[in-house]
Amino acid sequence: MTKPDKRQMKSASRLYAVQALFQMESSGQTVEAVVREFTDHRFGAVYDEDEMVEGDTEHFRRLVDHAVNRQAKIDQMTDRALVAKWPIDRIDPVLRALFRAAGGEMLELETPPKVVINEFVDIAKAFFPEGKESKFVNAVLDHMAREAKPEAFGLA
Repeated sequence: MTKPDKRQMKSASRLYAVQALFQMESSGQTVEAVVREFTDHRFGAVYDEDEMVEGDTEHFRRLVDHAVNRQAKIDQMTDRALVAKWPIDRIDPVLRALFRAAGGEMLELETPPKVVINEFVDIAKAFFPEGKESKFVNAVLDHMAREAKPEAFGLA
């Protein structure tokens, strides 16, 4: 397999961050334990002859850290983007992890909002290839991005 470029590695890191956040929520693992597991054992691992892309370790750590450290603010932004009958604790845990990873990137990193939205919509498509979740993710992330970075949309 050819060495992935920086963009592919960042994309992989976003996918791994969603998986790590999901795993933390479902298993109760600490940030340190899950980050160590992913960086030591998942990045570049081979499963049934399929090699996983090597992730950008620094980007992965930053995404997970920001998602955890800013979780209350991110969850509040997500709640405001959801319809009133569907608070964040009622949505699919994979989507919850995805919104937290994306929210952390929107709030703390310099990535343009449109890049964050496109990247995480692609991740939603990977997890839910047959469903409407990617459209739902797009709408929620667009709302979150307008709140997190209004200047990027000419709203500030």
